[in-house]
Amino acid sequence: MSYKRLTPCILIDGGKAVRWFDDKTVIAEDVVELARQYSEHGADELLIFDLSNSDEEHDMTIDLMKKINRVIGIPMVVGGNISRQEDVKKILYAGAKRAMLNMSKPISVELLKEVSQRFGKHRIAVSMNDFDQLFKHQHLIDESASELVFMHRLDLASVENITDIPCVVVTDTMERSEIVKILKSQGVKGVSGKFISQQDMDFNQFKNVCLEEGIQMTSFESMMDFSELKLNSDGLIPVIVQDYQTNEVLMLAYMDKEAFEHTIMTGKMTYFSRSRKAQWVKGETSGHYQYVKSLTADCDNDTLLARVHQIGAACHTGNRTCFFKPIVGNDVEQKNPLQIFEAVYNTIVDRKKNPKEGSYTNYLFDKGLDKILKKVGEEATEIVIAAKNPNQEEVKYEISDFLYHMMVLMVERGITWEDITKELSER
Repeated sequence: MSYKRLTPCILIDGGKAVRWFDDKTVIAEDVVELARQYSEHGADELLIFDLSNSDEEHDMTIDLMKKINRVIGIPMVVGGNISRQEDVKKILYAGAKRAMLNMSKPISVELLKEVSQRFGKHRIAVSMNDFDQLFKHQHLIDESASELVFMHRLDLASVENITDIPCVVVTDTMERSEIVKILKSQGVKGVSGKFISQQDMDFNQFKNVCLEEGIQMTSFESMMDFSELKLNSDGLIPVIVQDYQTNEVLMLAYMDKEAFEHTIMTGKMTYFSRSRKAQWVKGETSGHYQYVKSLTADCDNDTLLARVHQIGAACHTGNRTCFFKPIVGNDVEQKNPLQIFEAVYNTIVDRKKNPKEGSYTNYLFDKGLDKILKKVGEEATEIVIAAKNPNQEEVKYEISDFLYHMMVLMVERGITWEDITKELSER
């Protein structure tokens, strides 16, 4: 089954979203909020174009991409203003799934192989206006890119005969029937452009239209019917919810058939509220959505495990997890690496917000970024020296020193452990 995607595009110019195929009329002052709306209303992916004309605007757009990446639960592909390898690195480090090179520009042709070898073919996409560019550089593109983005409607029946690389079509048509026709093409994995990028677009409703046309519009296809699950006396099945990156248990909730099917359809965790006797999408009020990574049944088919990408806190109290009240235990939690890192990080954050007299951490913050960077460099050198000696205790000590100073740097620059673990998980 070939799944299709709805991919709205955001053109960023001067820090604002401007209209596609138009005169750059501003359609949204808050680009991050626009991206959030698309994500929360059922879009599968975002296509972002950087239209900046200066280094200052370019850096501002990169910062916006980082902010977008923190609030959406879908991938983003980013193009525009790429003229060197460093630009691709910035885009990928901002959280983009792929950087997109414009093949109508000679510099992109020169860069393509280089960036593909450095960052991996799976992190690179290319955009083009016609088949001529594909014919001309087909061997290079096949070797160096994992996605094609055609910037207008083409003879799509020919796509599958030219390349095996999946493509997204960006079109200015507002005809729903035309969008459906594009999605039915075997060489197309997704569609973008004017129709898909409407701010009031109901993606889930349009996916239902596509499903009626025989187009599979979701990457989630249940391998088990709800009737195969064993329900409790209330006709519900309990769901244990776990963070897909940290394995932290976030909460326990319940599903009925409607909630189960809505979760599969939208990719957002949906439950049945026993107190309200109604279905509820997690995060619908708070914005703390849970995006599905996987659903698994246990050996008896009477409990589900949901691994999710959690936006914000899972608990209504504001805690990351609902399980935060210790009853009995030992030091197992104290030795969980991520929890230790987060505990130290949070202490450093508290020192910055609430300075304490005599605190070495506050001394570093008072001295500023240059001092912090100097200490990070010194501690890295100490690791190298210690590693040349036979005493492993010395190496552990120096690595611990380095990690502490690195976390001071992270706090100073506003980088969290969630940012780091997300970046590592996507590599």
